Amino acid sequence: MSNARAAHLTRRGILAAGGALGLGAVLAACGDEDSTSSSTGSDKETAAAKSGPWSFKDDRGETVKTDEVPSTIVAFVGVAAALHDYGIGVKGVFGPTRTADGKADVQAGDLDINKVTILGNVWDEFNVEKYASLSPDVLITTMFDDAGTLWYVPEASKDKIAKLAPSVGISAYDRQLTEPLQRVLELAKSLGADTESEKITAAKKRFEDAAARLRAATKAKPDIKVLAGSASQDIFYVSGSNLSIDLEYFKALGVNFVEPSAAALKASGGWFENLSWENVDKYDADVIIMDNRTSAIQPDAIEEATWKKLPAVKAGQVIGRNPEPILSYDKCAPLLEELAEAIEKAKKVS
Repeated sequence: MSNARAAHLTRRGILAAGGALGLGAVLAACGDEDSTSSSTGSDKETAAAKSGPWSFKDDRGETVKTDEVPSTIVAFVGVAAALHDYGIGVKGVFGPTRTADGKADVQAGDLDINKVTILGNVWDEFNVEKYASLSPDVLITTMFDDAGTLWYVPEASKDKIAKLAPSVGISAYDRQLTEPLQRVLELAKSLGADTESEKITAAKKRFEDAAARLRAATKAKPDIKVLAGSASQDIFYVSGSNLSIDLEYFKALGVNFVEPSAAALKASGGWFENLSWENVDKYDADVIIMDNRTSAIQPDAIEEATWKKLPAVKAGQVIGRNPEPILSYDKCAPLLEELAEAIEKAKKVS
């Protein structure tokens, strides 16, 4: 990333650069800016919605009302992926959708990215003209602060975007994972999803069983220390557990997290501590959960000797973590299962 490019990143961009939210925005801002896709979401993906007026009160306390249930939905890619799991299709997406090699980004879940219009693939990229051409009924995204800032909606064009369609914000900030999961389920139901279907009921049961398994694992091995990390070329980010929805929930289930001090977290607003690779061994950990998004450096690509010497790394006790979970029960259940298994199998190495 050029210094000039970096200088124009907002505080939201910095938040997206480490630990709690990973490196998605900052590193992606240096990547491929091709955001074009001519096809749109399949109508077959959308459950038959009830007719008549529609309204939904979002996590800003704002009630969105439309004359009919929205059929032309534009959403942040992770939200679109969650809605897809509930049978609700979208026409357009923004946020990390397509990787440099043309494959679906991890945040796209099971979306067919060739059947949606990609309005922006990196931080601060949103094609307003293409958005307008879709004649959107509603824009849906998450929020990672208490100010109601819509995630991945660029500051410079947010007013133009707001004039084209109402928006819905789902908070993914300073609460446990179960709350935004329930909110997205409620949203999907309002859009026509059959939330009592066998598929969705089974996914929710799997999530609940996974939560019980993780609680049992932490009870059996309370001394296993878990560190949440994210890697960039020059910095290793260690997340605190007090703002991230997944970490807050895991902590409530008994996970013993490595916690940076309040002073160390201060520069990032409480999200993460920056460590140089020379100091990556500052904290002892038995299990490391690493940002698995394509914008972050993955564990098998980390060459720093200090990383390779970490006891958890040497013991093979490193697993993935998506700091922006796809908010469906189908996608969140495996997150709990994988962490539970890691703790069940972990040896005390710290």
